[in-house]
Amino acid sequence: MEIVKLFNAMPGAVAQGMIWGLMAIGLYITYRILEVSDLTVDGSIATGGAVAAMLIINGWNVWVALLAAFVVGMLAGLVTGLFHTFCGIPAILSGILTQLALYSVNLRIMGNKANVALSVNKYGLLVTSRNSRVVGLQNPIVILVLFTAALILVLYWFFGTELGCSLRATGANRAMARAQGINTSTNTVLGLMLSNGIVALAGALLAQFQGFADVGMGRGAIVIGLAAVIIGEVVFGKIFHNFGLKLLAVSLGAILYYLVIQVVLWLGLNTNDLKLLTALVVAIFLATPHWRAKYFSKKKGGA
Repeated sequence: MEIVKLFNAMPGAVAQGMIWGLMAIGLYITYRILEVSDLTVDGSIATGGAVAAMLIINGWNVWVALLAAFVVGMLAGLVTGLFHTFCGIPAILSGILTQLALYSVNLRIMGNKANVALSVNKYGLLVTSRNSRVVGLQNPIVILVLFTAALILVLYWFFGTELGCSLRATGANRAMARAQGINTSTNTVLGLMLSNGIVALAGALLAQFQGFADVGMGRGAIVIGLAAVIIGEVVFGKIFHNFGLKLLAVSLGAILYYLVIQVVLWLGLNTNDLKLLTALVVAIFLATPHWRAKYFSKKKGGA
C-alpha cells in the first residue's frame, strides 16, 4: 500500500521537477554561461506567478499571461543588470536588492494579498496537479515536455547566433571579449534579462500547477535551481557534451531532485526538514566533483 502511494505521487513529482527544470535552465544562463551569481530568481519566479495569476483571474488568456510573466521577468533582470553595470554594484548584491524590491512589487501586483488562488474549476489553466495522472494531452508532463523541448531548441538556436556567441564569449573571458569589440556590459544585462524572463515563465507555470500564487513561493528557488544544475552536471556531464544536451541535463537534474525528495518524504521525513535536506543534497553534489578529482583519480593513477 505504501509503495502504491509512492508511485501515485511520482507523476506529480516529475511534473513539478520539470517546472523547476525550466527555472534551472534560466539560472544556468547566468550561473554557467555568464559566470554571474544572480539571486534575483528568488523574487522573479514569484513575480511571474503573481502576474500570470492576476491576469488569468481577470479573464486574460493563459498564453497572454505566460507572455506577460516572461516580459515582467525580463524587466526584473534589467533592473539587476543596471544595478550591476551602470551603478557598479557587485552582481550578487544587485540580485539581492532586486529580490528585496520584488517582494513589495509582488504584493502590489496581487492587490496587497500574500497569495491568490487559481481554481482549475474556474479558470482554463494550462497545467494542473489534478491532471498529473491523466493519460493524454491534458497531462501536465506531456505539456511540460513540449515546453522544455521548445525552450531548449530556441536557446540552442539563439546561442548559435552572433549575438548568442558574443554572450557566451562574455562569460568565458570578459577581457578577451572586450578586446574583440564586444560590449560586455550590454551582454551581461541581456543575459540577466533572458535568465529572469525564463525564471518568471516557470513561476507562471508553477502557480497554475499548484493552484495559487504566493508572495513567498520563490523562497529558496536559487538553491533548488543550483541543485538541478549541479545534479545534471554530475550525473550526465560525462555523456552530454552538446550545448542543447547540457540544457536537457539541467532539466533532468531538477526531475531527479524532486524524485529524491518524494522518496525521502515517503520514508517519513518531517516536511519541516526539507530545507535542511535540500542544503545537504546540494552540498553533496557540489562536493562530488572535488572528491572524484582528489581521491578517485589518484587511485586510478596509482593502479
